[in-house]
Parts: sequence; structure tokens; C-alpha cells
Amino acid sequence: MTGQPPFPPTAGGLRRFLEPRRPKVVPGEACEFCAEELHEDHRHVVNLESRSLACACRGCALLFEPDGAGRGRYRTVPEGTTREPGFRIPDDLWEELQIPVGMAFFFVNSSLGRPVAFYPSPAGATESLLPLGSWDRLVAAGRLLDQFAPDVEALLVRRVAGGFESYRVPIDRCYELVGLIRRTWKGFDGGSEARDAIDGFFGRLHATSRVVRPTTA
Repeated sequence: MTGQPPFPPTAGGLRRFLEPRRPKVVPGEACEFCAEELHEDHRHVVNLESRSLACACRGCALLFEPDGAGRGRYRTVPEGTTREPGFRIPDDLWEELQIPVGMAFFFVNSSLGRPVAFYPSPAGATESLLPLGSWDRLVAAGRLLDQFAPDVEALLVRRVAGGFESYRVPIDRCYELVGLIRRTWKGFDGGSEARDAIDGFFGRLHATSRVVRPTTA
């Protein structure tokens, strides 16, 4: 089962993921709240009504960090990535999700009042049905999803030999991956450029992630 992407592909916050990397200061690109000139490493804010990402300077991002800021319409995407050694997704659960590729991301959509699943593809982010109870099994798999923030955080997983790579990431990292795939994918299997780019993306996630240790008995 498929549906519309959770964020419109034309949203301003997605532009930098669909284009090659540019200098540290991005001439002509401004905060969508106060018009301050933006840096390449600027932050993003989720508009919960339109399900879009907006580019924000650090000051405006801080303004929308508290819950309920902006009359509850906006929420700032957090920074930082987390991984938990030993976090495992059961094979039967992955098969149950019926995701046709080896990558997927999951987040809680507060407007719908439920978790949703998407997978990246050359056409963008595609929704996959998340069966009842599947999210509870993911939460129970370890500590990675403790105090998981709706709308702005995602569980990003990639199937690899012997299991899965799993990360708790800011939602904009998922769309960075989507944009990378759209830029580099060629032919039926993506080609070596896309494979190298995906490997590099997950390598950077691994290298920069904070490690959460499993709870010991």
C-alpha cells in the first residue's frame, strides 16, 4: 500500500537535499521565518499542518523548540543521531512490513495519531502500510526509541548482511537520504555511484552517532 510523501517534495526545506553540496554560506537562501541568510548546516522546522519542512536560522529554530510553540503548528527538528548496539528487527517483522527495498524509516505522525513507514526510492519517499502492532514491536526491540519525539525524529534502518543497521535520526536526515538517492540513482539497480553514496551516508551516520547501551538485566 502506498500513499503521498509525508512532506511535499517542493518544500523549501528539501531543496538542499536535491542539489549538490554548496559553500558554507548559501547566497540568496534565507530563513523562511525571519529572512536571515542561511548557512549550509542550518536547521529545519516541521510545519505540522502542511507536513512540510522549512529552513530556519538557529535563532528561529530555538524559538520553535518548546512543545506548543507557534500555537502548536511548528516543531523544530532536533540534532544528533543515536544507535544502539544489539538493536534487532525480527526477520518476520521486516517481512510483515512488505518493504520492497532494503531501507525504511518510521516516525509518529501526530496529525494522523499513528506511526507511519516510508522507504526511499528514485521517485521520492513512498509510504508502506504499517500493520497494527508492528510499531510496538519496534519500540520493544531495545532502548533506541525511548522518549521518541513525534514528527521530528525517525527510526532509519538498512538491511545488511547478517541483520540491520538501525539509527534514531532527525527526520531531515531521512530526506537527505531520499535526495541523495534521487540525485545518484541510475538504471534498475542504482549503479555504483548510488551504492557508494548510500554506503557513505550510513558510514557518516555510524561515525557520528551517540551510542545507547542496552539495559542489562
